[in-house]
Amino acid sequence: MKILAIDDNESALKLLASSIAEVQPSAQIFGFNKPSDLLVFAKSNPCDIAFLDIKMWGMNGLVLAKELKDLNPKINIIFVTAYSKYSTEAFGLYPSGYILKPVTKEAVEKEIDNLRYPIDQKSSALLYVQTFGNFDVFSYGTALKFGYSKTKELLAYLVNRNGASVNMNELCAVLWEDKIDTDSLKAYLRKLISDLIKTLKKAGADSIVLKRYNSIAIIPEKITCDSYGFMKGDPVCVNNYAGEYMAQYSWAENSKWKFSNVLNGAK
Repeated sequence: MKILAIDDNESALKLLASSIAEVQPSAQIFGFNKPSDLLVFAKSNPCDIAFLDIKMWGMNGLVLAKELKDLNPKINIIFVTAYSKYSTEAFGLYPSGYILKPVTKEAVEKEIDNLRYPIDQKSSALLYVQTFGNFDVFSYGTALKFGYSKTKELLAYLVNRNGASVNMNELCAVLWEDKIDTDSLKAYLRKLISDLIKTLKKAGADSIVLKRYNSIAIIPEKITCDSYGFMKGDPVCVNNYAGEYMAQYSWAENSKWKFSNVLNGAK
């Protein structure tokens, strides 16, 4: 997800950007003090959401919103202002939302949860993880290519563990259930971990991995994942579940019960 943020007051911009980052830690946030700089950036960098201060020197946020909508009619405009008097004119531009200062995390979260134009997460996320059906990973809509096929399965298992640390012995047992745990197998596993980090780093997403001595985990808050959204009750993710979870991996079959339990509990 790519998000624009502008306020001609530096401290107000920092508060706005940090509040957005709390709500969407995996999003790319581009902050500006000058409308002209934001417009130059937006012309070559399509974004999903724009948080716009209304009262600024030079071009105000209402005029800026019109310019952005000319570039991208489906950009979600969220006005941010200390003055409620602008609300009538602002809503005439059909924005996605309106926040009164001071900005809070809760206000930002409410607006992002209720966007006028739904965001295609697969094409807009720095790292989108698909677990329903076959497992796959995308960075802004492009599937990641790993050096080894087992690297992809390694990441799948870490996603399945949902942030819990996994040691080398457990990984060997899962990834090679029919082989004896040996030093050579562990050496191969270290190659896979290195390949995983290298591939994620190339995509700018290596910060999702937390590696310690003899253990590794992912940070769930830093990825966009359909099964994580499902467990939070996201209606789009719930509708995308058709009974298959990481279908190419036999070990994933044991995890399908949690999705059935959620669906049965909702009835």
